[in-house]
Parts: sequence; C-alpha cells; structure tokens
Amino acid sequence: MPISDAESVVMDVLWRRAPLSADDVVAALAASTDWQEPTIKTLLNRLLKKRAIAAERDGKRYLYRPLLKRADYVHSESKSLLDRLFDGRVAPLVAHFSERRKLSKKDLTELKRLIEELDHDA
Repeated sequence: MPISDAESVVMDVLWRRAPLSADDVVAALAASTDWQEPTIKTLLNRLLKKRAIAAERDGKRYLYRPLLKRADYVHSESKSLLDRLFDGRVAPLVAHFSERRKLSKKDLTELKRLIEELDHDA
C-alpha cells in the first residue's frame, strides 16, 4: 500500500509506541514537526482508510496501532527504490554511494561481512 512521506512520519511514531491516542501522536510529533492537530488527525484517518492502522475505542478516545509492519513497509520502499532507480539491482546502488563517498569504514565492514555470509549460504 502506498504510504506518503507525511503518513510514514505518523507510522514511525506508532511503530515505536503503539497503542497511542490522537493526542499522544500530536504530542509525539510536536517537537519534530510544525503540524497542527487537524493535520495529524487527517493523516491518521488516511492511514485508517488504507488499513495501515487500526483504531480501538478506549472510553471517549481511540487508540491507534499499526497493522502494517515496519519491516514490510521498509521492504516495499526499498524494492520500489531499487526498481525505479537501479533496475532492481543492489550492486549499482552500492556503487552509487561509494562513488559519492557516502560509505564509512563501518559500512564497508558490514558489507564485506554480508557478502561473506551470502557466499557461505550459496
């Protein structure tokens, strides 16, 4: 399911601390965004319509929780990026970052470890 950038910010809050009320989500986003309460409630409603989240009545309020798992969202977004920009291939993505000097020594160590693990599994 397509999740907008703004919706993903709301999802991130819910992935970290669900269940939350709308007021809790507003408070959590107050420091990092300049969004007003109506904007956040609109985003929550959009996510409800997409069935990315669920709402459960708790007295006079609703508590929101994610239905979409973060790992599934990350997989979908990563695949979309690879497909759009790199013909679905990982190597050109890594090459792009290495050409731009964005790979730290830690990144290189982790990539080498991952390649070794993949070689052992093959």
